[in-house]
Amino acid sequence: MPRFTTYPTLYDDVLQLRLSKLKEWDYLKPNQFKSGTLKWSTNGRETGSIQIAVNTRTENPYLEMKYEFRKEPRNYKVSLVSIPSNLGKGRVWYFLCPHTKKRCRVLYSISGYFYHREAFIGCMYESQTKSKHWRMLEKTFGVAFRADKIYDELFSQYLKRCYKGKPTKRFKKLKAELKKAENVDFSEFEKLLTIRKVIISKT
Repeated sequence: MPRFTTYPTLYDDVLQLRLSKLKEWDYLKPNQFKSGTLKWSTNGRETGSIQIAVNTRTENPYLEMKYEFRKEPRNYKVSLVSIPSNLGKGRVWYFLCPHTKKRCRVLYSISGYFYHREAFIGCMYESQTKSKHWRMLEKTFGVAFRADKIYDELFSQYLKRCYKGKPTKRFKKLKAELKKAENVDFSEFEKLLTIRKVIISKT
């Protein structure tokens, strides 16, 4: 189990691997093998990079990652699973966390591994700190942080999608929230986080 400092690590501040981005970059097309390098940066400064390969040709699709953490090599696979979309648009992909075995749409890099958020003890979303700064971010970006839960509910077999031939209010609301979440510009979010860190360093 990873070790943690007494000050909570914020999910919002660590490297994140999002399925929405893999889809945007054409890694999730059916029956293909695609490899490349993913890089993260803030204000033009690289903060992380990994080599990835996504295989959807195999019977058991997967994402393979290769990188170094504190000069130690990391090389492991994360299974990919898909379910039919309730929106009539093909299939919806999920990571299957190798640690928790839970489906998720976002993997977080903490203590050297990209896992589901529940794999890490003592971590928090900044919303849980209830800071004034967060309330500003929540107004603009909050729906993106809830995307994982929105997906789970939207594609749950228990969600009532139609009533008397018409979409339910809940179904329409979830679709609207998902669309909004997938259109969030995270480059702007990273800029605000940088401003926050500068302010904290000066206090």
